[in-house]
Amino acid sequence: MLARHLIFLPVFLIAFIGATSKKALAEQEPKQASQKTKDLNNSLLNELPFDDKDSFVHARRGFIAPLPDNGVIKNKDGNTVWDIGKFDFIKENSAAPETVNPSLWRQSQLVKLSGLFKVSDKIYQVRSADLSNITFIEGPTGIIVVDPLISTETAKAAADLYFKHRPKRPIVAVIYTHSHVDHYGGVRGIISEKDVKSGKVKIIAPEGFIEHAVSENVMAGNAMSRRASYMYGNILPQSSVGQVGAGLGMTTSSGTISLIPPTKIITKNLEKINLGGLNFVFFLAPNSEAPAEMFFYIQQYKALCTAEDATHTLHNTYTLRGAQIRDPLAWSKYLNEAINIWGNDTNVLFAPHHWPVWETKNIVNHLKIQRDMYRFINDQT
Repeated sequence: MLARHLIFLPVFLIAFIGATSKKALAEQEPKQASQKTKDLNNSLLNELPFDDKDSFVHARRGFIAPLPDNGVIKNKDGNTVWDIGKFDFIKENSAAPETVNPSLWRQSQLVKLSGLFKVSDKIYQVRSADLSNITFIEGPTGIIVVDPLISTETAKAAADLYFKHRPKRPIVAVIYTHSHVDHYGGVRGIISEKDVKSGKVKIIAPEGFIEHAVSENVMAGNAMSRRASYMYGNILPQSSVGQVGAGLGMTTSSGTISLIPPTKIITKNLEKINLGGLNFVFFLAPNSEAPAEMFFYIQQYKALCTAEDATHTLHNTYTLRGAQIRDPLAWSKYLNEAINIWGNDTNVLFAPHHWPVWETKNIVNHLKIQRDMYRFINDQT
């Protein structure tokens, strides 16, 4: 019953909004930038280091293959649920149009880079097949999947792309890093509930995951979905006077949302679990980017995933869609603890959004900047 509600409530509402609002939008002419907007956007060009292109090098690193079918993913009825090609107006070397904030334009240029990427030996990601990344970790006895996107269709397409280029081995575990729908909604596209019930596949999630997944997507599902459409602009036409990107990714997919409940809940810090022959250490970070959230470290690979607490952006403390307010003080402390615990023993930092960070010095610097941003917001407030 839970999964059925999660599938139909938000998707039905988004479809309803799309059907009614797209027609209304089509009847309106988009506005060009006012002089005030132009002046504000131009001022950023002198304030921020737009000539620094390192992020573009890092975002391309490890590229293996593009998304199939020109980045178009369809559901069983033939309806498109994802189309990265709609953002082809965003050219990598183009200057921001007058109607677009230069930082958003640059971020969209970066996150538009899509396909299968090698993060490090035995860790792979499919990026920009949805709002979030899906990660495939290769262990001695099977594959561990991290955060299977929003929709079953996009998750399946991403898994198919991964297995096209890597050995076909069984998925033995799925990790939900936190309770937002773009990190679990596609799970039934990559595994079956039968395999979970039989014990073939474990699902790991942080304490409070089910409670907060339900409260956001069922109890507040209608209002949240409606407000998310305004927040992400997913019913606007993709253009320089419409939807340009969502910061964390290009936009949200519109496929089938699903959920398979966790089989193992992480309830204590530094809890260790062997998954697929790899030693995982979990670290709880509640009330940071999500009410239920956790980091994890893979000992054999010296790889750290800080969930959505240290991506290449600055998150809202309170979201326009109405998600539970975040605690920036706690958030900063979690990142500081991660630095203290794993900072000197991490070779790669990856996340369910954006591109990784490599080399210990760069990783620690990135975590410190993220830590200080949220601490600054807290202290100044």
